[in-house]
Amino acid sequence: MSDLWRETFVEKRVLYSLEVQGRLVTIENVPTRVNVETGEKFFFPETVERLQQAVWGHCQPVRTIETPVYEYAELA
Repeated sequence: MSDLWRETFVEKRVLYSLEVQGRLVTIENVPTRVNVETGEKFFFPETVERLQQAVWGHCQPVRTIETPVYEYAELA
């Protein structure tokens, strides 16, 4: 196999954020495999299932944070 097609993955814990029904949800320390060359993240199926449970409200958050929101078009 050529080194041109070689990919290197490392296991990391990452911050996962998404918007659900107008609210921002953040999950810390999510296990994932990260492609060293591209930074792309790959989640295991069981991790995705646990994320979905948390996002759809089946888990209590450990804390709640307030975050500012900016409109890109209004930035100088």
